[in-house]
Formats: sequence, structure tokens, C-alpha cells
Amino acid sequence: MILGLICAMGSGIALPLMNIVFGQLVGTFNEYFIPGSGITEQSFKSSVNQNSLYIVYLFIGKFCQTYISMICFRLISLRASGALRLEYTQALFSLPMSKLDEMSVGTVTHAITALSNTIQQSVSDRLAILFQSLALLISAYAIAFRYSWALTLVVSSAIVFVILGFSLTLPFLVKAQQSVDKADEKHAALAAEVFGSIRTVFALGAEQPLFKKYTRWVEEARKRGLRMSLVSGLHLGMLFFAMYVSFALAFWFGLKLYREGHIANINTVITVFFSVLLVVTILGGIAGPLMAISKAISASGAFFGVIDSKRDDPPGIQEPEVSSHADIVFRNVTFSYPTRPEMTVLKGFNARFERNKTTALVGPSGSGKSTIVAMIERWYQLRSEEDEETTSGQVYVGDHNINDLDAKWWRTQIGLVQQEPFLFNDSIYNNVAFGLIGSQWENDTESVKMELITTACKQAFADEFIDRLPMGYSTTVGEGGITLSGGQRQRIAIARSIVSQPQILILDEATSSIDIKGERIVQAALDRVSKDRTTIMIAHRLSTVRRADKIIVMKDGRNSEEGSHQELMLKKGIYHSLVHAQQLEPLTDLMDADVPGSILSQKEEVKPQVHTTKEGGDQHPQDSPEPERGFGFFHSFGVLIYENRSHWLLYALTLIGAVGAGSGFSLQSWLFARLVEVFQFTGQKLVNAANFWALMFFILALAMATFYFMLGFSSNSISMFVVSNARMDYFYNLLSKPVWYYDREENSSGSLISRLSTDSKQLQEMFGPTGVFPLISIFNIIGCVAISFAFGWKLAAVTFFAAMPFLFLSAFMRIRYEIRFESLNAEVYADSSKFATEAVRAFRTVTALTMEDTILQRYSRLLKEQRQKATRKAWYATLVFAFSDSVELCAMALAFWYGGQLLASHEYDPVAFFVVYIAIIQGGQSAGQFFSFGPNIAQAKASANRILAARLPSTGQLQHVPVAPLSSSEHTPSPSVELQNVSFRYPSREVSTFVDLNLSIESGQFVAFVGPSGCGKSTLVSLLERFYDCNQGTILFGGRDIRSIELSSYRSALSLVAQEPKLFEGTIRENLLLGLEAPNNLTTEDQMIQACKDAEIHDFIVSLPDGFLTELGVNAQASLSGGQKQRLCIARSLIRNPLLLLLDEATSSLDSQSESLVQGAMERLASKRNMTIIAVAHRLATIQKADAIFVFGEGASGQGSSILESGTHHELLRRKGAYWQMCQAQALDR
Repeated sequence: MILGLICAMGSGIALPLMNIVFGQLVGTFNEYFIPGSGITEQSFKSSVNQNSLYIVYLFIGKFCQTYISMICFRLISLRASGALRLEYTQALFSLPMSKLDEMSVGTVTHAITALSNTIQQSVSDRLAILFQSLALLISAYAIAFRYSWALTLVVSSAIVFVILGFSLTLPFLVKAQQSVDKADEKHAALAAEVFGSIRTVFALGAEQPLFKKYTRWVEEARKRGLRMSLVSGLHLGMLFFAMYVSFALAFWFGLKLYREGHIANINTVITVFFSVLLVVTILGGIAGPLMAISKAISASGAFFGVIDSKRDDPPGIQEPEVSSHADIVFRNVTFSYPTRPEMTVLKGFNARFERNKTTALVGPSGSGKSTIVAMIERWYQLRSEEDEETTSGQVYVGDHNINDLDAKWWRTQIGLVQQEPFLFNDSIYNNVAFGLIGSQWENDTESVKMELITTACKQAFADEFIDRLPMGYSTTVGEGGITLSGGQRQRIAIARSIVSQPQILILDEATSSIDIKGERIVQAALDRVSKDRTTIMIAHRLSTVRRADKIIVMKDGRNSEEGSHQELMLKKGIYHSLVHAQQLEPLTDLMDADVPGSILSQKEEVKPQVHTTKEGGDQHPQDSPEPERGFGFFHSFGVLIYENRSHWLLYALTLIGAVGAGSGFSLQSWLFARLVEVFQFTGQKLVNAANFWALMFFILALAMATFYFMLGFSSNSISMFVVSNARMDYFYNLLSKPVWYYDREENSSGSLISRLSTDSKQLQEMFGPTGVFPLISIFNIIGCVAISFAFGWKLAAVTFFAAMPFLFLSAFMRIRYEIRFESLNAEVYADSSKFATEAVRAFRTVTALTMEDTILQRYSRLLKEQRQKATRKAWYATLVFAFSDSVELCAMALAFWYGGQLLASHEYDPVAFFVVYIAIIQGGQSAGQFFSFGPNIAQAKASANRILAARLPSTGQLQHVPVAPLSSSEHTPSPSVELQNVSFRYPSREVSTFVDLNLSIESGQFVAFVGPSGCGKSTLVSLLERFYDCNQGTILFGGRDIRSIELSSYRSALSLVAQEPKLFEGTIRENLLLGLEAPNNLTTEDQMIQACKDAEIHDFIVSLPDGFLTELGVNAQASLSGGQKQRLCIARSLIRNPLLLLLDEATSSLDSQSESLVQGAMERLASKRNMTIIAVAHRLATIQKADAIFVFGEGASGQGSSILESGTHHELLRRKGAYWQMCQAQALDR
């Protein structure tokens, strides 16, 4: 940092020193043309040669110091950006859960992508330029005061004007930018929700309403951004008015001092003038860096707001002071979630979880079961002295208050399996190995770990499908474990929880997604590992808790009854009614039959659906990544500009402003030459000429103020319009991709959110006030070249063709590197951002596994790898940058030397020389300034390419045949569904899920799909929803090929309740009506209320203070139970009044009573025969009244899944086949 600062200052001093040389040369030139001065041609040439050599020395010094300063600051920016990202993530992990409940994943992603990139760019080149400018400013002032303090002070009055303007405009710009960032966070959060729940969005047909909601926030950000336009124009106008008016003031007052004898010669005036000119010019030059730094200051608020609130928990007590082999006791616990204090979840709850025994928690959804888990995990704390009305009581471990324990040590003693298990986008091996963190085996050898992991997977019944994978334990599971079925994910999570052999085991619906066979075997394994451990089980499937030592029945946040299974059955209370609700019809003639030890044959477990790598062979059209289209700079930006052609007036203002601002430099060179000529006059002629040309400079200043005001106003407005439209277009196009597009690792939700934020920001930089300076430079170059050739073609030609090729070549090489560098940055930062986003989304899993340090170390490693790659590229790029930034001094030296030869021979007069010299030099400086925007141009081009590429149709689109919407006659109730010779393989998987599958569902039937996890039940649902199209065969809906039906029309006739409930930010009402075409009419309102009653959620909703208008933000959703979320999703599906209702484990999260009531509602709907219902279920009690039950398992050929048997519940029982065995496994009284 110190070395970079010193060298930046040294680089900045070069130009002020150049002014001394320039002043001496001007003086020499002027004297040479004054008759009787006594300067000979030889002495004139000698002086010119010597001063030209000094300029070459300055070039060498500036080149070396610019290189060192730029490389230092680039390295600092990379380190600072990485450290800030890491510190932010570390601070997030230290925040209490109540704070994290208020933060969305989109907000976090926006911070670690778009905002951190803004800070990095500001610290990099911009900060180096700022320090160079400050050094230049100070040294230029020092030189100016040394030559004439009076002239310096008078000319400096313009700087006061600049500072005053900055003090008035910058605070407003910073505040306005913060307001825009807040709106950006909102639409980023919505994008995170949408891309994280993309299947739900498609199933609901909610693309348009969610796009409109996204649009509203983007338009709000645009509205707030447009408020900056006027101030941005004033900011630039005042700055450049001050710069140009200082020219007029300098020459007018300088000539006055010269006439009065206070200044001896023109050398002093020129040195002071150009020194102060440098000061004022550099104030204009640092406008870009200052605006970038102001944006960084605004962005840093989001970071430091979190970092400053970082909480370091004091180390608590741990072994041997306290033992985890102790009872866990709840004493009169009352608790409300901080985000919803009006809803009391636990009400004076008392319970004892005895050590080395199994205690089960059962009861309705929302009764507080999962809240007890949160209390034991210390995600929330009881504070008896504060918030006494909402929080009171104590939780003890033995004789110690749980709040006194060391949080990390305590969590390592617990193995937790959550209701919705989360797996990281890593291998199966690493996902299970994460459970060893904090244990005695954490740092053991890989062979020891492998043995522990395989043992745990065998106990969790996960080895059966893992061993069949081509890559075994090295198989990557995808984002959130998306490549595995729900049951397979749950088994991996169970293995992870037991691999460290914890003293306490907490199972929150641990087997809810596992099939009958798997559940029985896993439950037996859990019963074994629960011995000599304190085990807490939460379950809705009561068959899994009947062997518990104690069962606590919860209702309304209280302990309603407790005892063993037999004791509670004898009481015939709440538990008895729950058991009765789940009981299958009596199997009196079957209970005495022998049940095979293996419930289903090994053939019934199919190979799982996982990502694999395949060389050659037949590939699905979607197997290979789509090639990224590259568009040229002019094509990319031309398309974006053309699409916003309605803002032609703003374009015209920008173009006029850029032409006017660019022409100002060439006019300035001509005026300067005329003013230098004035020093050859005497008497009244000198006064009149001085006043006239000073007035011309003042008029130029007014013109420049007008042009730059136009530029500031119009460019900021254009950037807001273009970027907001591009952002909405980008979001819409990403939302229009098929489902398989999101299955790809490079298109994970974290990557898409990162690109959506970052790419839009890059475009905003290019189209905004900062981006107009390259445009000004282009017109400046054109004007300067034109006027220089007009006044002196020889000097212009030599200087232009000798120096400019080096400048353009170095600039071209720099831009070429920057494009590659930007591509590298985008790729690596996308990986690190995706990883961080995933970690934040799974925060509860991270803390439960005490993975905070592991996550941070891995994140740090990713950032370090990026920094190392970027550093290697930076060494070469900075060399080119330093050369292009310094080569103008060589052009100056050449111009002086050759111009001196032309002046010596009287071929040129001083006016022609100074016009050509200043025009060429300013043209060179403008070219350098243009190419200094190389990084911005490269980044913006890459971003524009990605935005335009998103418009291209993805290969292998769903539409294969001519399509038409469903006609009114086809909207008849209860369509038939038929699968004819259907074969299907997931786009990126080797194994076919189905081969020649045939299945027929009659109109109005209620059918069920059952079978082991991974046998393709949910895949059938995906095919029916047209998330994918079958590779071969046909699916008929009401006798019509579903591929021939317009997609949105088809999905509007379906409703899907998925296994994992997904809700969105907004009110309960908005969530329930999401995707409906006319959600505001009275009929829909009545349907909504009836659907909520059918889903057994109406009473809960009306009990809330705001009822259906209750907001379901991230904080509110955190306080809803899984069952409450699921019932809201069921109600949402019923409101649609679908022709085909798809239930994929729809009641798996519900308690027995709610499940029974919801199931009754489903059966009533089925009895009306006005819709076809397909239910995927593991709980056979929920589908025993189905018209037909299809039992799936692996086919005899081994080529995917097939139907083993089908029939009604009673028909299948009489066959005593696979279904009969499943029923035997689920009988509660066995």
C-alpha cells in the first residue's frame, strides 16, 4: 500500500514537472520570434533538444512508477475485495438466527456480487488514479506558487467553485445511490426466490405475475435513479465551467500582471497557467473516480452494516465441566419468534428428555415441535429478563443452563436430520464427511473417514443406491441435492447425522420422504444407533415412534399428554385418535402371515437419477452445455440502444453534448495559441487582444458548462432506461428457459442471481455519466486531429504517425487482456458467489454441523485461487497500461523536438506550432483516457453478450410439434391420462428412468403411484407437468398429445403440490392466488376460503392479526411449520380448480389429524368425478380409497422402472404382492 502510494504520487508529479519544461520552451519560442532578442538558431535548437530530452526522462520515470503503483493497487483491490467478501460471510454466520430470518438470499447474493464488484473496481484503477491526481494537484500547486503566488491564488478561485459544487452534489448523489441500491436488493431477493423455486413457478404458471412484481421493483429503482439526472448534470456542468473559466481568468490576470511588471516573462504565466490548468483539469479527471468511489461508499454500507453487527459469542462451558450425557429439561418455556412476537408458539412448555432414552414428539402441525429443536440447537435463546411477555423459562442440560454452554461444542454433540434435508453441491462422500466436523475423527486419515462414512451409509440404507452409481461416493449431488430423489437425500442426511456417533440424536421427520421398504430398514437402523444415546424424534408417521421410551403429545404449544405407546393407547386420548387416523383398514386375514425379512426384492430399487459424465455415445439434445454466443461491441450496444429508440431525445442530447464537449479541446488549442501570441504585442494592442481572447475563453466555458450539463442529465437518464429494460428483459428470458436449463451446474440459482445483478451493473456503468467520457474522447480525437492537420500537416503527421501507433497498439493489447481478465473474473466469482449463496440458504444446516469455519475456509480458498489467477494476468496487463498511460510524454518530446526544427527554420510560426502541439497532445491524452476505460468496456461488452445470449432459444426446446391452446370443449371436467410406450432419460444422466412404459388413467379417477424411492414416481409427475418431454412415446391428456397443447394453456389445467412446499414473499392471499388469471373477483375469493377450509388452514389464517393479508416474507416464513406451509400449498392448488391434480407426497409434512381431514377433502373431490387426481404417496393410509394404485419398481430387464402391479387397495392385498408387503410394513399394531 505504501509503495503503491509513493509511486502513484511519483507518477502524478511527472506532468507538473513537465509544465516547467514547457514554460521554458514557450519562453524560448516566443523570444526567438521577437526581433532583437539575440537568440541564434543554434542556441535555440540546443535549448529545444535539451528540454525534449528532459521530457523523455520524465516518460521513463512516469512509466516505471505508474506500473508499480497500478500493480500495487490492483493487488490491493483483489485482496480487499476477497477479504470483504470473506469478512461479510463470516459476520453473517455470527449473526443470531433472528437477524438472519430477516435477510433474503437475494440480498446476500447482491452484496457479494454486484456491490463487492463495485468496491473492487473503485479500489483498483480508480483509487490509484485518485492518488496520482492528488499528488499532481499538490505538486502543481507547489510549482505554481513558486513562480507566482498572486496569479495562483486568483486562478484558484475557480477551485473553490468546484469544491462548493462537489459539496452540494456529492451527498445527494450518494444518498440517491443508496436508495437505488435498496430497490435493487428487493428485485434481487425476488429473483432469488424465483430461481430457487423454478419448478413451483412453472407449475403455477406464475411467470407473468412474478415478472410483473419484479418489474415493479426494477421500475422503482429506475424512478429513484432518474432523480439523480438533474444533479448529475449540475455536477458535471459546474465542474467543467470552473475548469474553462479558470483559463480565461488565468490569462486575463496573468497579462495584467505582465503589463504591470509583476511577471517578468511569458515563462512564468505559462508555467502557472498550465499548473493551475492541471489542477482544474484533474478535478474534472477525478470526477469519474470520485463518482465510482461514492458508489463504493454507498455499497460498503451494506457490507459494514453486517460486519459491524458481528457478534462474537464468548466461549461457554464444555467437557469436562458439563456432560452431554445428561437430561435435557424444559422448564415453563414460553416462546415467540422474534419476527412474529404476537404468535406464541410454546406456552409454558415443560418436558424432560431423559439421557440415553428415546423421546418422541407428536402433534398437529404448528404445535411447536420443530421450535423445540431450534431451542435445543440454540438457534434462538430464552431471555427471561427481556421480552418477558413473549419469551420466558429455562432449558437445562443436567444442572447447566443451555445458554451457558459453548455453542459449537454443544452442537457437535448433536446429530440433526431436518424435515427438509439440505445437501451441498458436492460429492456424496463430502456431504457425509461434513458430519465429522468437530468430532475426534475430523482430522483423521481418509481411509479412516471412508470406513466411518460407508458404515454410516449402510446404517442409513444409503449404500444400496450409492454402490450402483458409476462414480459411487464421488458422485456430485447437484445444487441442494437436486439430482437425488427426496428419499435418497434424506438417507444421505441421516448418514451425515450419525457418522460422528453423536451423544444426542434429533430426528425431525427423518423418514418422511423414504419409501416403505427404506423406512422400515432405516428405522431399524435408527433404533440401533439410538441405543445409549439421547434421542428426540419428531414424526407424523406414528409407526416410526411406537418403540420410543416416551412419547410427548403436543397441542397449542403445550405438553398435552405423555407416556409410552401402550400407555397412551390405553388412555384413549389425543394420541389414540392420531393413531386411529393413520391406521390402514384391518388386515385380519393377513396379520398372521410371514413377512419376508426383505420387504421388497432388491430388483425393486432402481438406479438413482444422478449427474454422470459420459464420453461419446448417444446424447440427449440437452446433454452438452450451450455454446456461449459472442457478439461484437457495436452489435451488442447497437441492439440495446436501438431497442430504446423511444428515448431518441435523450440520445440526441447525449450526442450533441459529446460533440460539443469533444470540440472544446480543439477550440481550446486554437485559443491558447492566440493567447500566447498576445505576449508578442505591446501597449493598447496587448490590452485589447488580452481582453478579447480572455472573453472568448469565458464564452467557451459557458458553452462547455451547457454541454456537460446535457451530458450528465441525458446519460444518467439513458442508463436508467436502458439498464432497467435490459434487466427486465434478462429476467424474463431466463424465466423462459426450460426446466433442464436450470439443472445445469453453471445455471444454478446462485449463478443466475449473480449474473442478473452484476451484468446489469456493468451496463449501467457504461451507459451512465462515467461512460460518456470515452464518447467525448472520440470526438476530441477527431477534432484535434482535424485542426492539427489544418494548421500544420507536417508536425501533425510526424507526431501522429510516429507516436500514435504505439499508443493504439498498447491500448488494443490492454483491452484484449481486460476482456479475458473480465471473463476469468466472472467465471471464478460466479463460483465463489454460488458457493456463498448455497451456504447462506442452508444456514441452519451449516450451524447444526458447525461448518462455519469449514465453509469460510473453502470460500477463502476459492477467493484465493481467483486472486492468484487474476494476479498473474495483472502483471502483464499493467505493463501495457503503464506504457499507454505514459507514452504521451514521448509524443510531447517528439512534437517539441520536430516543432523546434520547423520553428528554427521559420517554416512555422508560434501560433501554428501551439495549435498543432496542443491539439495533438490533447488528442493523445484523450486516446489514453478512452483506452483507460478498457476494463469498463470489456466488462460491459461481456455483460451485454450474456444478456443478448439469454434471448436465444435453448437447444432442445420442449415444443416439438405444432401447438394450440386447450379449447373450451377440452376444458371438460376430469380428462383421461394415458402413457403410450414412454421412454425417458434425464438430459444429463446415463440411465433411463422408463423404457416403453404404458399406463392408462380413466376420466375422473383417483389413482396413486407407490414404490421405493428413486423408482420414477416424481419423474412421472415431471413428465405430466411437461418439465421434461419424453424421449420416445406419447403422453395423452384427454386424448390429445400434450406436446400439441400450448404450454401455458396446458399447465393452467393442472395443479401440483410438490414434496417440498414453496412460498413467496408477499401476503398469504397473494401466495394463494398466485398464477390465477383473474384473482380479484368474488368467485375466486369464495373459492379461496373454501380451498383453505379443505386444506385445514383456514382457522390458522384467520387467527393471525392480519388474516389473509399477513405478509410472508423470509422472516415470517421462518416461523411457519412445515405442515402449515404444505397446507397453504395444498389450498393454493385447490383454488385453481384443476382438471388434473398432482399430489407428490402432498401430506408428508402434515400431522395425523390434518392429514386425515385433508385426505377426506381429497376423497370428496374425487367422488365428484370433476377432476382426475394422481397422488404419489409413501403413507398408504392416504391412498387406500384410490380407484387404482400403481406399484412401481425396477423392471426385469434392468432398463429403468416399470409397473409391478396395479389395482385397487383390496385387489392388491388379495394378491399378496409388493403392495401387500408395504401394507404389512406400515401396520401400526404389528
